[in-house]
Amino acid sequence: MSKPTHTPTVPTPGAPPPGAPKVGIVSLGCPKALVDSERILTKLRSEGYEVSPSYDDADVVLVNTCGFLDSAKQESLDAIGEAMRENGRVIVTGCMGVEEGRIREMYPNVLAVTGPHQYEQVVSAVHDHLPPVHNPYTDLVPPEGLRLTPRHYAYLKISEGCNHRCSFCIIPSLRGDLASRPAGNVLREAERLVNAGVRELMVISQDTSAYGLDLRHAESEFKGRKVRAHMTDLARELGGLGAWVRLHYVYPYPHVDEVIPLMAEGLVLPYLDIPFQHASPNVLKAMKRPANQEKVLDRIRGWREVCPDLTIRSTFIVGFPGETEQDFQFLLDWLSEAKIDRLGCFKYEAVDGAPANAIEGAVPEEVKEERWNRLMAHQQAISEERMQAKVGRTIDVIIDEVDEEGAIGRSAADAPEIDGSVFLNGDTSVAVGDIVQVTVEHAEEYDLWGTRVDA
Repeated sequence: MSKPTHTPTVPTPGAPPPGAPKVGIVSLGCPKALVDSERILTKLRSEGYEVSPSYDDADVVLVNTCGFLDSAKQESLDAIGEAMRENGRVIVTGCMGVEEGRIREMYPNVLAVTGPHQYEQVVSAVHDHLPPVHNPYTDLVPPEGLRLTPRHYAYLKISEGCNHRCSFCIIPSLRGDLASRPAGNVLREAERLVNAGVRELMVISQDTSAYGLDLRHAESEFKGRKVRAHMTDLARELGGLGAWVRLHYVYPYPHVDEVIPLMAEGLVLPYLDIPFQHASPNVLKAMKRPANQEKVLDRIRGWREVCPDLTIRSTFIVGFPGETEQDFQFLLDWLSEAKIDRLGCFKYEAVDGAPANAIEGAVPEEVKEERWNRLMAHQQAISEERMQAKVGRTIDVIIDEVDEEGAIGRSAADAPEIDGSVFLNGDTSVAVGDIVQVTVEHAEEYDLWGTRVDA
């Protein structure tokens, strides 16, 4: 390997927008490191940053280090020191970034340190300390991205894939194992959405509780501080952005208990979407799902003691291969104790490639239909009881629709498209996205009717 050299930086072609933030770079080491620098600059330039050829004009300086030889490490440390003296706002990346402790021991005030090939983390660090300037006249995409949901709510995907191997599911074969996004990236996206007018963030993944497991819950930077890639930490940070935060696809891992106090404090909506799928130990075993439902009941009771307003939504499958009448009755009895607030039910369908297809004891279609109807009727009575308990209470409602007949919204207990609604008949003076207080006057199995407190 040749001796590391400083690589002069030349601004890329194309006039930057007025007031564009300026980034300088010192690139050390081999051609591979130079390509890394080019990729980073290409990404930043595409976002409207100007590349500065001098320390004086730069708003922040990137130092792409080399760590192959001791002499290269020393030159990297010297380059960091020079950038700190000449500019003072320095982000370190590259091969020597793996020795963050040594770097920070000498230069504790560097803004961020990332390792080799961590393009996304470098760009994220620049965003943290020097946010890009959006130009509505030249940028084809708004800063929050293009969305297909209404302006006032948005889905926030925190990971892809799944480590579970449920026998009825082929998601891992389609999307792979769990792949979490760094917490800083998720939080910056959430912040952009809120700044664009989003009032409700719905956290989604294949397994929200497992978030960050594949990253070993590594920390990443957001607004100058470290945030772990962990569901609890992420929920707490999201709750500080000023929007409703709703958690979907949560598995009942032990650390879910840590999120319930955040709901009681009002940082996160008191709403858990947990796909239990069944309650019978025999069926759960065949599904390759956790089967300790008695313990789950105890935890649900504990959650509601901490957060009495907690809404639990779940989905269940009836007619799974091998499901007996006794298994189905076990599920109905379990629902009577659990008192699930919101429930979706599916009749089992064989999915090409799913291991469950090989399980003996296929349930006839007419039996699936009969059990589906019985379960929905059973749940309807539970839902009606829980909804009636809300009459007379004053609740927060986010408005989804307004027309000449009034407004339709949702409470904290209602996710869009899948749960109930709150009807404000005759109230036309609210706007979509408003969050208002409503006194509940009437309830049915799934929906509420009420009057706005300040109407």
